[in-house]
Amino acid sequence: MTASIESPLPLIGFAAFSGTGKTTLLKQLIPLLNERGIRIAMIKHAHHRFDVDTPGKDSYELRKAGAGQVLIGSRHRWALMTETPEEQDDPDLNYLIQQLDPSRHELILVEGFKMLPFPKIELHRPSTSNPLLFPNDPNIIAVAHDGELAQPTTLPTLDINDPAALADFIVDYCALASVQQAQRSQG
Repeated sequence: MTASIESPLPLIGFAAFSGTGKTTLLKQLIPLLNERGIRIAMIKHAHHRFDVDTPGKDSYELRKAGAGQVLIGSRHRWALMTETPEEQDDPDLNYLIQQLDPSRHELILVEGFKMLPFPKIELHRPSTSNPLLFPNDPNIIAVAHDGELAQPTTLPTLDINDPAALADFIVDYCALASVQQAQRSQG
């Protein structure tokens, strides 16, 4: 049984198979949400090794020399790189959420972690021939697609090629989540 996902802020994931255009859509969606006054934190799952630093730079060389954590900062931004054991499982989403500063954001968007139990918008392109996720995932809150779905749904459906409509849906979802959170706090 997967542990429940705890977040101090509304949390919405984007679940889809590789090649569906998650990152492309998010690059269009984030500025639209910012224009609506929503400050976004983003967590992206990677299935492979990655580096955010460049070989030859001091921070890269210090990390490769054995520093378990390297924090690099400037007046423009800072980043913390933490090495993990070689054979570690996928990162724990709850742990990653705890690393964010909730006072700086109103919403956390998550790309990936599609198998975990938290609210997600499924992105689906029938042309990719990938199966639909919503029939087997009760945490899907909407389906954004660009063609006929192979299975009918009672979930809200959105046009994957209309980022403004997705932004409207997310704004409405966050407003509802805030009201529900306030009711739970009073209850």
